[in-house]
Amino acid sequence: MPSPFKSLFFSAILAASTAALLVAGFQFEVGENTGWRKPTGKEPPTFNEWATQNRFHIGDTLHFKYQNDSVLVVTAADYLNCNTSNPISKFEDGDTIFQFDAPGFFYFISGLPDHCESGQKLIIRVMHPSAAEAPAPLAGHGDWPGPAAVNSTTKFSVVSYFVTALAGLFVVFYMFM
Repeated sequence: MPSPFKSLFFSAILAASTAALLVAGFQFEVGENTGWRKPTGKEPPTFNEWATQNRFHIGDTLHFKYQNDSVLVVTAADYLNCNTSNPISKFEDGDTIFQFDAPGFFYFISGLPDHCESGQKLIIRVMHPSAAEAPAPLAGHGDWPGPAAVNSTTKFSVVSYFVTALAGLFVVFYMFM
């Protein structure tokens, strides 16, 4: 029969593994309940106001839900000019999941120029693992009011570090008992 300590040890290892999976990435719903669509002016936050309320990390994903439209990943210049002619990536399936694989700025616009000009565009700053604050991406433009708030991915990271440290203590105790 296994000792209670060994059972506790394996339970801690299982908990640490589960916590590590949880921090692998977080899916953000672009437009939340309304989805990726041309703004009417009655929505409480703009897409960029929504983005400033979140922290984005490598491994996180954006979920774009839309109809009769598209999502373009573009350069900063194409973002500013709503230029749809030379996208880095183009998605038209109506249910797009875009995963961040590097830190830096990502620029998204609608594939319909009049939608982009009406505000259907989004700047996301993906944090470098060692970054603490988010500077404004385009100086002189009001689309990015300030640093983003802490979101659940940061909270999961803190939990993950704590669980990992606790599991490490159990390993040390297990080795010496």
